[in-house]
Amino acid sequence: MNNELENTIMSAGDLPTIPIVATKVMKLIESDRATAEELSKVVSSDPAVAARVLKISNSSFYGRQGKIQNLSAAIVLLGYTTLKSIVVTASVRQVYQPFGLTEKMLWEHSFGAGLAARIIAKAIGGVDQEEAFLAGLFHDIGKVIMNSQDPAKFQMVMERCYNEELRFNEAERSFYSFTHEEAGALVIKKWNFPDTLTQSVQQHHAFAFTDLSDIAPLHLTSVVNLADLFCLRLGIGQRYPVEDLSLSSTKAAGFLGLDEEKLEALLEEFREAYENDKSFLSAAG
Repeated sequence: MNNELENTIMSAGDLPTIPIVATKVMKLIESDRATAEELSKVVSSDPAVAARVLKISNSSFYGRQGKIQNLSAAIVLLGYTTLKSIVVTASVRQVYQPFGLTEKMLWEHSFGAGLAARIIAKAIGGVDQEEAFLAGLFHDIGKVIMNSQDPAKFQMVMERCYNEELRFNEAERSFYSFTHEEAGALVIKKWNFPDTLTQSVQQHHAFAFTDLSDIAPLHLTSVVNLADLFCLRLGIGQRYPVEDLSLSSTKAAGFLGLDEEKLEALLEEFREAYENDKSFLSAAG
């Protein structure tokens, strides 16, 4: 393991833990013994998380638009799998604190990528929509950790991006001996998420898969890569949109069999969904 990465990310007390409410909810759901009442009690133990869960549950993203009034109703109507992704999202929001401009942009980009990944997964089939949502949400968690460890250093990377019009991957090499993908994968692994999620975070730019006997990780990673590009194209979590960014020529589009017409239709669907739900999904509260 890269020594700087190990020291920076794995030092005692430095790596954030997945918030306790999310941990409890995931364990309950995975136990196959969870009841709506038990899940409601767990989520209610953190009023801030409970409020965010209801807020997100009522977004048009989940097709409810103000119809869910309490947690029990949310659990019954949305189902356990969807509830898990919403609880994780609402809980992990605290990792982005303090909430300045940099954190705001990281959050908007991450949440936008989660939304885009879910839309893409629904369109192509074969990729679980909620897993895609979480993979999109977490794809840049490494940047969040790097920023929280040394904000001044991270800001220098961002300044190179903006002043020299560099991609983040290029700029970070000037200051770090590891990448945000590697840092993010360690965080996801530490949080005990499935290996497919870890791989999608680590490979969402590189696609360095050596074993293609199981295409599921490749498909999930391709969805995440495209979701990231959707956000770049529209300028979500960025200073400016990259309007000339070609989607159809990417590896991800090729792997998923998506042509330009389909990609543009999905991009437009994402644009509308993000505009409708950004008050639910991107707000600081």
